[in-house]
Amino acid sequence: MMKVELEVDGKKIELNAFTQEIIANVSVAMAGSLRGVGSDWKEIEIRIEK
Repeated sequence: MMKVELEVDGKKIELNAFTQEIIANVSVAMAGSLRGVGSDWKEIEIRIEK
């Protein structure tokens, strides 16, 4: 299982296993479709600011 952490404005948001799995699978699929991302990755970090 992949570990997923979510923080919003510096506050850690607790995620259950199901939510972690959804976020992880979607993120890995998006990153994996990009040219230059190999299957041997160790960590994916996504930061969103508005």
